[in-house]
Amino acid sequence: MTPTTQPIQAACAEAQALVRQVLTDYRPSLTLREMGEVQSVRPGIARVTGLPGVRADELVYFPSSKPGGTPLLGIAFNLDPDEVGVILLGDSPDLQAGDRVYRTERVMDVPVGEGLLGRVVTAMGEPLDDRGPLNFVERRPVEHEAPAILDRAPVTVPLQTGLKVVDALIPIGRGQRELIIGDRQTGKTAIAIDTILNQQETGVICIYCAIGQRSAAMAKVIATLREQGAMDYTVVVVAAGQDPLGLQYITPYGATTMGEYFMEQGRDVLIVYDDLTHHARTYRELSLLLRRPPGREAYPGDIFYLHSRLLERATHLSPDLGGGSLTALPIIETQAQNLSAYIPTNLISITDGQVYLSPDLFQKSIFPAVDVGKSVSRVGGKTQLPAYQSVAGDLRLSYAQFQEVEVFARFGTQLDEQTRRTLERGRRIRAVLKQRQSEPLTAAAQIAILFAVTSGLLDAVPLDQIDQAQAHLAEAMHRDLPDISAAIHQGQPLTEADLKTLAWTLSQALG
Repeated sequence: MTPTTQPIQAACAEAQALVRQVLTDYRPSLTLREMGEVQSVRPGIARVTGLPGVRADELVYFPSSKPGGTPLLGIAFNLDPDEVGVILLGDSPDLQAGDRVYRTERVMDVPVGEGLLGRVVTAMGEPLDDRGPLNFVERRPVEHEAPAILDRAPVTVPLQTGLKVVDALIPIGRGQRELIIGDRQTGKTAIAIDTILNQQETGVICIYCAIGQRSAAMAKVIATLREQGAMDYTVVVVAAGQDPLGLQYITPYGATTMGEYFMEQGRDVLIVYDDLTHHARTYRELSLLLRRPPGREAYPGDIFYLHSRLLERATHLSPDLGGGSLTALPIIETQAQNLSAYIPTNLISITDGQVYLSPDLFQKSIFPAVDVGKSVSRVGGKTQLPAYQSVAGDLRLSYAQFQEVEVFARFGTQLDEQTRRTLERGRRIRAVLKQRQSEPLTAAAQIAILFAVTSGLLDAVPLDQIDQAQAHLAEAMHRDLPDISAAIHQGQPLTEADLKTLAWTLSQALG
């Protein structure tokens, strides 16, 4: 034996001793797994047999039958006596009849945690922003029971959108469900994004959930959020229009689960669903492929439950549970201003009010194109900052009277002086309620502008100079009246002395 072979033989002896030890301690065991077989495959779904113990909404696993292929997950959706209808959660070019399928004995879940802030992800938890793997705390099921009535608290804190027309006339509270509804290309997403941008100093966590949107539109939204510094407190959950139907179906539920994690920690969360029209159509397509009985407009019978179980999870928790809130802003698209269509009426009945965007106002370059007459907030009025009620209490009525008088004024009839003043005041109210995109205003700046227009300080200002006047008013409010501004943000009402000081300061700012 040469000196060079001694270490090799010693290593071999050590390895043999280790193998003998492992074989001595090894106790073989059997693992029971339910295995089924794929019977047929269609776009987005598969029909399988041989899974007698599978449960509703359970994940099933399709291993790839081709070398180097990608395995696939699906959700057991239809539990028929002879077969199981499965919603596929990915592309299935390699899946075919005869392939095997296994139970996973778990439901669909998503990652949650602080590490998701600033990230762009799918509902499966896959990052889309090239920033490495996600840093999450745990995974939670996408479907979760809504809080019980006794676990909820009244909606008492306002959610400022930064838009004068919404905060003054259609206020939203934290924990409310406010529907944004309107025809295509009327600025629905713009209102939601402006609301997210306005939460920069409020501590509200924001989640933007895109369902079935074009990739170019989503890229534009993400770029806006990054440019404005809003991604630091925002999670973007994406299911593009070209993604599988199953992924689009579970995306809003997964995004809500991500938001509930922060709500249970006592924090306030805002979630935007853009939009639920695509979600309803996706569900209809899946249901028809699975041969579920169609109902009105070919939607399945449980289409109402599809969105009610989603939006009921938005609430304000009681103090015993941390006092967190989840505010939902679902977006819905109408056709030809038809508010009585099936899906819009379903969502209107579920939510606590709606912000209606009119294509007629949009064509007149009135942005945001909010129709005040058809918009309502059934909860937010109780949460509105008291200062708004002091300066804009009669604003809705005055604006409605102006719109009615304006119709008759078009006929060229002679108008008395009071009617002329109503028209001039109304035109300035309409000009004041206009607002550029991505330029939200603080509550104090809004109060200054609304007080000026309702008290007549802007009556002498030409319409083409209203924007400049508003800038002067907002600047004067923050520069000259810091105490009143702080009192407004703290929820204190304006006293008579405050109103007099406000009137004098703003009149000086207008020259």
